[in-house]
Formats: sequence, C-alpha cells, structure tokens
Amino acid sequence: MKTIQKILIVLILQLLCIQQNTYAQDTIAIAKPDTIPVKHKFTADPLRATMLAVSFPGLGQIYNRKYWKIPVVYAGFAGLIYSIRFNSSLYTKYMKAFQDFTDAIPATNSYLNVIPSTADQKTYDPVVYPESFVPANKTYWEEGMLRMVDYYKRYRDLSYIGIAGWYLFSILDANVDASLFNYDVSPNLDLSVYPMMVPLPGGFTGAGLNLSVKVIF
Repeated sequence: MKTIQKILIVLILQLLCIQQNTYAQDTIAIAKPDTIPVKHKFTADPLRATMLAVSFPGLGQIYNRKYWKIPVVYAGFAGLIYSIRFNSSLYTKYMKAFQDFTDAIPATNSYLNVIPSTADQKTYDPVVYPESFVPANKTYWEEGMLRMVDYYKRYRDLSYIGIAGWYLFSILDANVDASLFNYDVSPNLDLSVYPMMVPLPGGFTGAGLNLSVKVIF
C-alpha cells in the first residue's frame, strides 16, 4: 500500500511539472513582435505645387523635390533684373543727352558724353557755336540719339515682359513636374521619329520627318 502511495505521489509531481513547462512555453509564444516602420511614397499634388509656385517663385520646385531647378529659376530672374537696370540706365542717359542737345541752354551739355570726342562740336552744336554749325550734322546726331533712346526703351520694356513670362514659366514648370512626378513610361508606349518624303507643290518632293506614337493594349 505504501508503494502505491509513493507511485501516485510521483505521478502527481510529474503532472505538475508538465503543466509548469507548458505555461512557460505559452508565455514565450505570445511575446509582442518587433514593429517595422512603413515608408510612405511621396506623391506630388499638381494643385499644391502650382499654388506654392504662385505664392513665391521656387517653392513649387522645392515641393516637387527638384532642388536643382531653384538656381535656374533665380538665375533667370537675376538676368532679367540686370537687363532692366542696364537698359534703363542707358535709356535715361540718352534721353537726358537728347533733351540737353535740343534745348537752348549752353550749360546743359550731357550730350558730350554720348557723342564721340572725335566729332567736331563746332559743326553740330547750334547753341554754343551758332555761326559754324552744320544743320545736317545737327540732324544726324539728333536722330542718332533718338534711335538709341528707342532702342534701350524697347529692350527695357521687353525685360519687364520677360520677368512676367519667366514667372509664369516657373509656375507652369511646377505644375507639369508635379503632374508627371509619378508618371510611369510603359514599354507598351512607343514614340518613333523617322525620315519621309513630303510632297511639295508643283509635283516636287522634299525631305521631312514623321512622328508616330504607338500604344499596345
């Protein structure tokens, strides 16, 4: 009888050990795994890129992550601003010279800064030298200064237009760049250019180029 009791006690202890091991294994199995951060792919919004480019030049290019375009944008503005200052200064210079040349005040002689020193002032200045000036020479230098006034005024105005055009171009570039940011060129789309003969009036033919686009579905 005592032997049977000993055997039962040993079996009960073994069962208790098996349950303890199983609990320990279950605890390890439900451990929280390490989380892996998910990287989101950047997608450019054309409307946002356009509004940023409108608010300030270059912001649209920064939003599109085309940082190399920023120096190009500001170099264009810098060149046009320099052109405005250069043409404006010469326009003012020749306009003042023309006004001094056509007035009757001897003290106003800024035209001497634009007329070459090799030209004889006695032959074209009716105010300082009324006895010796030649009317044809006076007309020649007067028309020459007017041409320079018109020339620098035209390029000054074109530079102002160029600033507006460059501003609009930077906005358009930001919009198109954002629209094509995630554009994937598929191998099913093919663009080819090849020479061809072009019929001309009179039964003649000439060389030309043919552009074709092929889409495979």
